[in-house]
Amino acid sequence: MFDYRQDFGSTDFREHPELYRIGKGEQGVLLVEPYKSELLPHWRFATVEAAERSSARIYEMFLAYLEAGDFPGADMARKFLQMGWTRARRYSNHKGGRKYDPETGEELPRTEDRVKAAAAKVFYERYVAARQHPDYVLAKNAHREKYEAT
Repeated sequence: MFDYRQDFGSTDFREHPELYRIGKGEQGVLLVEPYKSELLPHWRFATVEAAERSSARIYEMFLAYLEAGDFPGADMARKFLQMGWTRARRYSNHKGGRKYDPETGEELPRTEDRVKAAAAKVFYERYVAARQHPDYVLAKNAHREKYEAT
């Protein structure tokens, strides 16, 4: 389980991988340092070209983290790829990215932005490649066994 009560502001998760929790989906993607600061500048999904450059760079970083034995970094890169997919889908389905009416809480009408849908597809393919990468799967299981065993 992801613990949002951690001191994210002063924890370097590269130095303290034992404190890193995988969580579900994209949990912690904008909290865990130094990875957020390393990955966020490369994260773009407004166009297909931006998504291709962005997802390729983040996937390269994912592989470099794996190669360095840095599971938290690899997992954070995987989360950024997943977030590229989900955010591009949201902007594809809801103009301006707002899914719910802030006053009523009701879901706003759906749209279909084909550019954002295509950008989402680019991120999705890289996200799945990362999620299923054999070295990532092994590192994830090892991290859970070593640090997240209950």
